[in-house]
Amino acid sequence: MLTVTLARQAMATRFELVLHGEDEAALRAAGEEALDEITRLEDELSYFRPSSQIFRLNQQAAQNPVRVSPWLFRLLQHARQLTAETGGTFDITVAPLMRCWGLYTREGRVPESRALAEARACVGMHLVELEEADLTVRFARPGVQLDLGSVGKGYAIGRAGELLREAGVTRALLHGGTSTVLAIGAPVDADGWKIALDHPPLAAEPAREVKLASRNPEPLATVILRDESLSVSAVWGKAFTAADRSYGHVIDPRTGEPTKGALLAAVVLPSATESDALSTMLLARGPDGLRDVLCLRPAMRALVAAESASERNLRVESRGFHLSTTIAV
Repeated sequence: MLTVTLARQAMATRFELVLHGEDEAALRAAGEEALDEITRLEDELSYFRPSSQIFRLNQQAAQNPVRVSPWLFRLLQHARQLTAETGGTFDITVAPLMRCWGLYTREGRVPESRALAEARACVGMHLVELEEADLTVRFARPGVQLDLGSVGKGYAIGRAGELLREAGVTRALLHGGTSTVLAIGAPVDADGWKIALDHPPLAAEPAREVKLASRNPEPLATVILRDESLSVSAVWGKAFTAADRSYGHVIDPRTGEPTKGALLAAVVLPSATESDALSTMLLARGPDGLRDVLCLRPAMRALVAAESASERNLRVESRGFHLSTTIAV
């Protein structure tokens, strides 16, 4: 059994692919095609690239209906369905709020109440009109903008997985940074691909039972994947501080503010698109919302970790993950 490894920089992260099989040339060709698809989709889904369909929608759809590719139209329909199912916790119209909080320029700022109210008035999938007869999209008012950052990477990884399967690949692992992993089949010597989640850093000095990820050799949790996707959403990495308070980079569309529910959320589902979207939702809902999130998909496995305000350590709730013995939950 041969192993082929490939990598590609795309969507502001590093995608890495491991393939197992008997024909090295065929594996490499399939892997390159899958990574090419991710690169192509970045060109179509980017919020910032003038050549992308999303950029064109954001520039024109408030004035006139804009025709999009059939696959993108289906993705937008899927996003609207997820918004309805999650009570608005997941919403790809969050772009005005991202801009309002200075998250696109990475400067980070707390907006004035008037600016925040104006941005919130432009958020909501009810403001996005999808006309299936001619595959057009129209925004109901100026100021509406789409940002597929909470679902685009998962969709791209899912499409890459489809191409790998069509090429006959039966054992592979593809991941994009630390956010989404797709497992096809299993390694030769195992029942599945074992994935570890690191401890999230706490806002304050952690209690003795919980160590920071950089100092703790044992992961927060592990999970075995086989023909499934794992997506992880977290608040650190692009956080900013204002008035001695830390703010994450993930916005809760319901409140218009950065999420406060959890430090980390992870979701396992057959669909990488849905695991990406629902991990974002779970991050906003926090540990108390885990049961409601699990009800959305019977096959879901999930984990959410939050900082306990009273004890300054981690509160972890999960289903289907193996938790570290160093975490008291």
